[in-house]
Amino acid sequence: MIEQATIDAFQSQGAVVLPGLMADWVGTMRDGVEANMANPGPHVDELTRKGEPGRFFDDYCNWQRIPEFESVARTSPLPRAAAELMESKTAQFFHEHVLVKEPGTEKATPWHEDSPYYFVDGTQTVSFWMPLDPVGDATLRVIAGSHRAAKRVLPVRWLSQEAFFDEGDYRPVPDPDANSDHFTVLEWPMEPGDVLAFSYRTVHAARGNMTNRRRRALSMRYVGDDARYVERPGPTSPPFDGHEMIAGQRLREDWFPTVFSFG
Repeated sequence: MIEQATIDAFQSQGAVVLPGLMADWVGTMRDGVEANMANPGPHVDELTRKGEPGRFFDDYCNWQRIPEFESVARTSPLPRAAAELMESKTAQFFHEHVLVKEPGTEKATPWHEDSPYYFVDGTQTVSFWMPLDPVGDATLRVIAGSHRAAKRVLPVRWLSQEAFFDEGDYRPVPDPDANSDHFTVLEWPMEPGDVLAFSYRTVHAARGNMTNRRRRALSMRYVGDDARYVERPGPTSPPFDGHEMIAGQRLREDWFPTVFSFG
């Protein structure tokens, strides 16, 4: 069980590290990432432009065809940890996400907030970001307390910086590196098996990987009791075409299974 102080920190600052939570699952996760890279899915993206050094591989929503990912999603310590951190009776699996930066990759993961990209909203959400190689400067960075902002951050495409839809009620992407007096940025050196948990509403980023080793990372994403399908003013990522849900519904169980319940 996760200590209450850790749950309180997650609720207040929007992110916490769970050291060694997935230590016994590192091999499984690495095998899943290698299988994914050898056989990418329909949403795969290469986030380095021609001529840029390194390689930034990005893919998601392959858990139903990669047994290692399904095993992690359903039977690892993550489902219970998700429910505890979200203070939810249930944990429903949303999707997995693979992000690999090969040695010498200058391309950074830009500052962004996941929630506006998704067609799900609620206060009970959690992403688990898990490095499969030791990380220092290439670790995930989060803006403490950003999940409590009144407005969500405008979603943009990572390569072109083109907005997914009109700004409307969304706020511009923040730049804490240029305005360090206005933001508290948290980042932790991490080892394989460590887990960084953060809310879908927490603004986060990562630097490029200028080391001589790979930076493989796997994310697993869950939602809790109050999460509901919401319509956005433009496309969502992942798209999940043909879902047939309507605003206000819980996510359909056959696509997004409940993997933990306190009963």
